[in-house]
Amino acid sequence: WKKLYLAHHWPVTVCKMSANDCQDPPQYWTIHGLWPDKTEDCNRTWHFNVTEIKDLMSDMRHYWPDVLHSSLNRTQFWKHEWDKHGTCAATLQVLNSQKKYFGKALELYQHVDLNSCLLKAGIKPSSSYYQMTAIKETLTRFYGVTPKIQCLPPEEGEKAQTIGQIEFCFTKELQLRNCTALNGESNQMQADLKLGTEELSVCSDTLPTYYPSQVQ
Repeated sequence: WKKLYLAHHWPVTVCKMSANDCQDPPQYWTIHGLWPDKTEDCNRTWHFNVTEIKDLMSDMRHYWPDVLHSSLNRTQFWKHEWDKHGTCAATLQVLNSQKKYFGKALELYQHVDLNSCLLKAGIKPSSSYYQMTAIKETLTRFYGVTPKIQCLPPEEGEKAQTIGQIEFCFTKELQLRNCTALNGESNQMQADLKLGTEELSVCSDTLPTYYPSQVQ
């Protein structure tokens, strides 16, 4: 693989996509995962063991919660992320154990600090619309790279898309880079967030964009 995606999702939108037992989703961007491009389930024999990340637990619950299931003792979401993505990322020395993989993802999340970037730019959850181009410009100006932004397309009768996921891309040296595919790279990484029949897709630049503060 060539690059890593650090995916943040907006809990309110995740809950909108799938009711499940979403209760009071956090009002801040949380981690969805740290994903190498073009890989899946790389080492099925390397099983997830929650005791290896016990020191990270309070941060994991806060910054990487299982938005769809409110029980704090659930580790299913992290197990899925480790099995599917972590075992692939582990070819890099800095990510070659569960503790390193989850710990480094938390570190990158703090380093990117998406929540405060958006707040500083005055982009906060609201019932009015945003222009997608304005959100993109803000992020690109702030980080110097182009992230990948995904939305929930308008439902019937709606005219606006709903922002759901923002992914930042990193090189294998863990430096921020553009998310657009470089020459010779195929871009096969689709959102692995499919809930029910709805799924996120790359946001349209022309549709008005909701950044919802509560699940409707």
